Amino acid sequence: MSEQRIEIREITNRRRLTNFVKLAFELYRNSPHWVPPIINEEIDNFDWNKNPAYQEADAWYYMAYKNNKAAGRIAVIVNWPEVKELGKPKIRWGWFEAINDKEVAEKLFEKVYEKGRELNLEYAEGPAGFTNMDKAGMLLEGFDRPGSMSTYYNPQYYNDLVTGLGFTKEVDWKEYEIDVPKEVPPKVEKFSGLIMKKFGFQLLTFKSNKELLPYADRIFDLMNKTYSSLQSFTPIKPYQVEHYKEKFLKFIHPDYIALIADQDGELVAFSVVVPSFTKALQKSKGRLFPFGFYHLMKAMKKNDKATLLLIGVKPEFAGKGVTAIIFKEVIDLFNRKGIKVVETNPELETNNQVQALWKDYDPRLIKKWRTYKKSL
Repeated sequence: MSEQRIEIREITNRRRLTNFVKLAFELYRNSPHWVPPIINEEIDNFDWNKNPAYQEADAWYYMAYKNNKAAGRIAVIVNWPEVKELGKPKIRWGWFEAINDKEVAEKLFEKVYEKGRELNLEYAEGPAGFTNMDKAGMLLEGFDRPGSMSTYYNPQYYNDLVTGLGFTKEVDWKEYEIDVPKEVPPKVEKFSGLIMKKFGFQLLTFKSNKELLPYADRIFDLMNKTYSSLQSFTPIKPYQVEHYKEKFLKFIHPDYIALIADQDGELVAFSVVVPSFTKALQKSKGRLFPFGFYHLMKAMKKNDKATLLLIGVKPEFAGKGVTAIIFKEVIDLFNRKGIKVVETNPELETNNQVQALWKDYDPRLIKKWRTYKKSL
């Protein structure tokens, strides 16, 4: 029997980045649950010249080859504001994919350890991306359900591979599914009106993305304030906002954005919802053209499922009933659009404040993700 040879190659140009991205398409070609990214956008995310995250982060990409056949990949990332400003001496890893082979995984993660030690960092943590706007966490429960545009899907053996290499739990993330009420609950309707009147709030609505665009900076600013106390949160910098506008705005219809402002027009709360793009992205097979964009637009206009991506409330108004206004608007929206089921975005298990928001809506826990940690 010939010896099994494993080779690790660093990705150093855009052509090889294409191979890095397309490896996932090969590994999941028979999976009914995996949701592919848009290939060109994924490549741009890893391109040193296209992703502004590189202004304050460094990254290295590696692929494993077993007997000259692609068998795995990993991204190694250091977020310098996290290290220097937040005092977290860690090397991140993400976009891990591999065949079920411990030696392949071991050799990929050796690159993580090697780079972390070279930079005098103390531990490795992942899966994570450049910033909190990237996907994070390894799927731990819910393997029989399809993934989404904003979350990872992975086979169960990935968790066995990383724990077999000495990684332990850092934190878990939870996702819930909620049936949309056929009407706004009376107490939510009443409380929403009282809060609007008490504080003199106003609801901002938009007819187009062009009208919404000037508020994008304010949304990101409020998001930074809302999530600043959460574990591993690194603020989104102004130069990154332009990148995320371009990346995500095409997936967001202004009808699905709820903004609440005070009497001076200052933003005090927001919610961002998107229709489910799972089936559309699966049909697109990683390409916007010639038909991918059609599938996405169709999903935007007609859908019975949605994802609640983000809710943000200005810290001084936390716990003062502002979310009642958001829920009223979101439930009204869902019923107008024919949305019957909504999934929450993954929430840190320690984020009790957000999880408490769903308690009156009979939420079903449908998925869990985990980030792992290992000392160097």
